[in-house]
Amino acid sequence: MERIPIIGSEDELWFDEFFFDSATASKLLLDLRDRISWIQPKIRMFGKWVDQPRLMSWQAEEKLHYSYSGITLIAEPFSREVAEIASRIKERTGFHFNSVLINYYRDGQDSMGWHADDEKELGYDPIIASVSFGAPRAFLLRHNHHKGMNLKLPLPSGSLLVMGKGMQINWKHSLPKRKHSEPRINLTFRKILIAE
Repeated sequence: MERIPIIGSEDELWFDEFFFDSATASKLLLDLRDRISWIQPKIRMFGKWVDQPRLMSWQAEEKLHYSYSGITLIAEPFSREVAEIASRIKERTGFHFNSVLINYYRDGQDSMGWHADDEKELGYDPIIASVSFGAPRAFLLRHNHHKGMNLKLPLPSGSLLVMGKGMQINWKHSLPKRKHSEPRINLTFRKILIAE
């Protein structure tokens, strides 16, 4: 796994373009698409409730809650495919993640706005591992305090991106709309902190 150098920053971003080979990535895209029970919750934007511009699923090792944008999700158990991906990430990175938010971008109009994964359930400065299957899309990052400090990363099918130290504190990220795109599924693994 290669660390992506960010000029002027010590924040940590790691990338493995070939985490899964193309045949395995293609199979996982279809398996996840066909076997997950997708939902499309409404979120509050500009005072109105609107459908999220993508389908999603929330899975975890336990019945963990996760709240963002005015919605609270209760997890389904890890599917077999998701458990295998989580195990492979742990083997590669050493990080154990107990939950995953899975987003299904059906076409180029499905998107994700600017945000940080900084919800209280994740604790301070969480590590997020992101695995992508399907059509490559541009993943954008912008620094919260240094105007012009931006990154644009193409995330090909089968790739793994790990947002480490500082990335959820100092940066926001997004997946903008594009004119044309084939389907894409992205899994963002995270660790929900469970109160003792």
